[in-house]
Amino acid sequence: MSPSLFMHIQQNALFFYRINKFTILRYLDIAEDPTFVPVVAEEGKCDHSKSSNVSEILHKMIDKSSHSASPAFHFKGIQDYLNCYQSGEVTPLQVAKNILAVLEDSERLSPQLRAISQWDREEIIKMAESSTARYRGKTPLSLLDGIPVCLKEEIKVAPYYHRSGTAYLGAKPETEDATVTRKLREAGAIIIGASNMHELGIGTTGCNPNRYHGTARNPYNPQHFTGGSSSGSAAAVASGLCPLALGTDGGGSVRIPASFCGIVGLKGTFGRISAYGSHPLSYSTVSLGPLCTSVADAAVAYSIIAGPDPLYPYGLCQPKPCFSEILTPDLKGLKLGIDWTFFKACDDEILAICQKAVKFLEGFGASVIDVSLPEVEEMQVAHVICILSEMRDFLQPDFNNHFEQMNLETRLNLAIASQLTAMDYIKANRQRTRTMAVLRETFANVNCLITPGTACCAPRIESSDLLTGCSDVRTTLQTMRYMQLANLTGIPALVVPVGYTVSGLPISLQIMAKWWDEALLFRIGLKLEQFHKTKAKPVLYYDILG
Repeated sequence: MSPSLFMHIQQNALFFYRINKFTILRYLDIAEDPTFVPVVAEEGKCDHSKSSNVSEILHKMIDKSSHSASPAFHFKGIQDYLNCYQSGEVTPLQVAKNILAVLEDSERLSPQLRAISQWDREEIIKMAESSTARYRGKTPLSLLDGIPVCLKEEIKVAPYYHRSGTAYLGAKPETEDATVTRKLREAGAIIIGASNMHELGIGTTGCNPNRYHGTARNPYNPQHFTGGSSSGSAAAVASGLCPLALGTDGGGSVRIPASFCGIVGLKGTFGRISAYGSHPLSYSTVSLGPLCTSVADAAVAYSIIAGPDPLYPYGLCQPKPCFSEILTPDLKGLKLGIDWTFFKACDDEILAICQKAVKFLEGFGASVIDVSLPEVEEMQVAHVICILSEMRDFLQPDFNNHFEQMNLETRLNLAIASQLTAMDYIKANRQRTRTMAVLRETFANVNCLITPGTACCAPRIESSDLLTGCSDVRTTLQTMRYMQLANLTGIPALVVPVGYTVSGLPISLQIMAKWWDEALLFRIGLKLEQFHKTKAKPVLYYDILG
């Protein structure tokens, strides 16, 4: 049997397997009205008088994070850059030139890192020169002034092409920025380019066979995937190219690559961070969020990019971000909810380390409460139906014209989407209502939910993946297992690295909180980082400040 015929048979088998799995909701009686967009009103009130000086709190966070770093290897974070800029040891312009040298050099590597898909020397130098002048005049704009940042290609960044990992979208360079891009510019960040991603964000590996992008490589092991779909963002941070990157998360697309690459990833509450200027690939499940070297850096980025946007309706009524209790020295009184049956559905190495990490949190005074998450499979199916249906709708106008330009994995997923009906979509959103009701009840009894980040570690790249895309159903299910709850319901979630497998691949723990309570994620995340103080240096790592 020829390899191409075998692949065709395998793809057909996958197609029918997935179709059968996604029809289970058709046979259920779900009486609840559908929730088509998971916007939730604020339930608790924050004492903003205690967190009025957000800048002071954030300064303390990143300073404390920097001082607590191990004397061995540690990722260079925002505070490391600020220390160099404020002392004059290194300027933003020097940093920009170092990054450009790496970008040019990385194109000669084999395999190539492929973290940044588009970059422009003149644009980078211009932003760096302006930042350097501000530091000389002692007038930096924010904690992100001079900090190198990249944004996922799904997000508009002028003057780059808005391609979302494809070979056919974005025929012309963009002339306007997305809201988050504008906020980063106003904060003085140096945008080093648009980062690579899984084609259309429709996969969990980060595999992208098309000629414009190629597949981003995992800095901890270049023969393994970064995770998707914000693959380039994770690779850029983990390799040291920049301490901060932005991604979008519709099915774990920030948290999966952060977990696979050993960095921190935040998915904000649905609507918390404006998605204006991003492709609406799945408008009801996607939240934007930062990928960073530390929890403190994630909080800094969040403080700048979060907030209402008149151009984005879903976050207009959001409460003001609250930072008052982030630096509380313990976790006394906090109840960590764990569904142990769900928690243990992961690889043995991951389970062992994540259980130890939970015990570590108990040492700060938190208590673990057993909870039950019912209808997990129904929730997961509902999420996939929503994301595939909305993506198919987004692509509808020119779908037939571009179908042949898509890789085989993308075609398979969109073929499944074309078999879903309006009734499937309505049923999925009825299930969303049920699941959100369960979470309201759950969060009345616990402060957060804890799971492993992913149920498996970064999968190995096979040669066939680089030609057709990766369609390993088992890996996809394991990778997304703990991700979908937050996407379907809109709650915020944070992944924090907690260790490594015997082979050296990163492992993460995930914390999920009630709507709008990102501050609790940061509070717990800061403690969790102390469990895993010693970082392993990635195989591909650039010391941009060195």
